[in-house]
Amino acid sequence: MIDADRPLSPHVQVWRWHLTMFTSIAHRASGAGLYAGALILAGWAVALASGSAVYDSYRHLMGSPLGKVVLFLLTLGVFYHLANGIRHLVWDSGRGLDIKSANFSAVVAIAFAIVATLVIWGIAITTGAV
Repeated sequence: MIDADRPLSPHVQVWRWHLTMFTSIAHRASGAGLYAGALILAGWAVALASGSAVYDSYRHLMGSPLGKVVLFLLTLGVFYHLANGIRHLVWDSGRGLDIKSANFSAVVAIAFAIVATLVIWGIAITTGAV
């Protein structure tokens, strides 16, 4: 008989939150967000093929404050997913699996995503692309 007070599997209330737990969840969330990014990219291609009026409307939408926030988050998601994917490839080789290395690579992946996103957006703002 199963005790009603115990969860059937490890649960959020049981585990102590740590950095590698966050990076695992963030990797899945960024991957899901990239699906939305693919739809936005497809929408851009359709708008481009539909003529200048439709394309101008799409550019206006993506250039709005909300559109810029979405594009910023997509940029962050691309760079984080890339960095964390490389981290997983290293793990697949059997390296970096100890706690100290896993925590260090988590910090590197997060820092890379933030710095790369800020650099790309800084270039875009400086050149007038945004």
